[in-house]
Amino acid sequence: MSYYDYILIGSGIAGLYTSLLAREQGTVLIITKSSIDDCNTRHAQGGIAAPIGQNDSPELHFQDTIAAGDGLSDEEAVCLLATEAPNRISDLVDLGVPFDTVDGQIALTTEAAHSRARVLHAGGDATGEHIEITLSNRVRSSGIRVLENCLATEIVVKNGRASGVKTFDCNTGKVEEFESGSLILATGGAGQLFRYNTNSEIATGDGIALAFKSGAEITDMEFFQFHPTALRLPGVAPFLISEAVRGEGGILRNVEGRRFMQDYTPEGELAPRDVVARSIVREMEKTGSDHVFIDVTHLPRHLTLTRFPHIYRFCLDHGLDITQTPAPVAPAAHYMMGGIKVNTWGETNITGLFATGEVACTGVHGANRLASNSMLEVLVFSKRITEKGSRGVGEQATTQDKRRVVYHKLGTWPVGKVTAPPTFADIQTLLWDRVGIMRCRESLSEAAETLAAWQTLLPAPTDRYSYELSNMVMVGRLITEAALLREESRGAHFRTDFPQSSPDWLHHLVFTNE
Repeated sequence: MSYYDYILIGSGIAGLYTSLLAREQGTVLIITKSSIDDCNTRHAQGGIAAPIGQNDSPELHFQDTIAAGDGLSDEEAVCLLATEAPNRISDLVDLGVPFDTVDGQIALTTEAAHSRARVLHAGGDATGEHIEITLSNRVRSSGIRVLENCLATEIVVKNGRASGVKTFDCNTGKVEEFESGSLILATGGAGQLFRYNTNSEIATGDGIALAFKSGAEITDMEFFQFHPTALRLPGVAPFLISEAVRGEGGILRNVEGRRFMQDYTPEGELAPRDVVARSIVREMEKTGSDHVFIDVTHLPRHLTLTRFPHIYRFCLDHGLDITQTPAPVAPAAHYMMGGIKVNTWGETNITGLFATGEVACTGVHGANRLASNSMLEVLVFSKRITEKGSRGVGEQATTQDKRRVVYHKLGTWPVGKVTAPPTFADIQTLLWDRVGIMRCRESLSEAAETLAAWQTLLPAPTDRYSYELSNMVMVGRLITEAALLREESRGAHFRTDFPQSSPDWLHHLVFTNE
């Protein structure tokens, strides 16, 4: 059995960046179920937020992040995020990430709910792709071993400590086990649980399911962010139209051509994502349509082409010139604020098991992620994982997690009328229709009962598809039952039967199977 000081599960920015840091301290193995180049990071358009502008400060970034989190962000984690951001940006520059510049200085743009222009980008709207390519090239030349098309199927826990991982080779069916000093989950999110989503096809919640089954605590799963503007064209998979498009002056119009966001909020198009997404849903209901439009036809053509080259080209390839015609858009599942509960050193409740990136819940995002904070979160807390490792790999930290939590277990539900296991499409349709942007007790209870029944009907996994299916059902249950328990509306979680927030719910829901 092979041993590595660090084993990384996942090859997005979280896995790649952390592996490069860990390589300075010991042996490293990356396990990824697809190609090293296939990840959600590649699709990230908006950029990375960091308070590096002359009129900005970590305190202002802290305040904006806390405000977006709607009462549930962990102040210590947010302070670390904002304070350490400039140094982590320097790390990316040193690694060769080609951030866009103006007159020799890194260009900064504005996005919704930021009080300052603090969003860095690369290649206009190709930030994630540039970072991913830069990091993957570094990994390829570093000597780090990478197992592609290899699925992690079980975290091995011995005497309360994560000691390694079992894997399944998706090409050959070979089963192996690897031992680790530190096991780091960096598997990304779970957007594929929803019919309309902006995520890569790999985002099936694998890390959440792995961690939960091993005894790790899972928190804040009711808070799933729906991006307000994904391209909605017949026969075309949802394609993200970046928040930065509205930041640069894009206008939302209904199907009748009328600008409508001011009807819902004084902030208009620059309101927080959850507000914009719900406003669009209500406007679509009013007009009986499945989309609205985002209009940049009034902006200088050269601005659209240079600032959003990928968006412009993608739309043009599908017969739409956005400099002349508004683009049809609608909300789509985008980002998971909850995840594996970790402290400020990236540690879970299981010694030797860490998590970073979208699969982790550091407490930074609270009930609603501030735009472009996700990649920054990866940089800050991945660095802290390896800093902790340099002082003693796998030793549990003594920092006190101050988040107020209430523990739960998954419920017991009647089998009901469900008689067959689900397909991917079944899960995606159920979650979108019953656990989407607008929720209520009736729809959530129906989804929870169906998912529980599906879980009992699924046969033991034998290939990548069946492992992913099993993981999606598990994570679907965690999202649904958390949403059912939280009887209020807060951040990205909206209940039509409890439309107001309540001070009684200023705590986190944590699920455990122990």
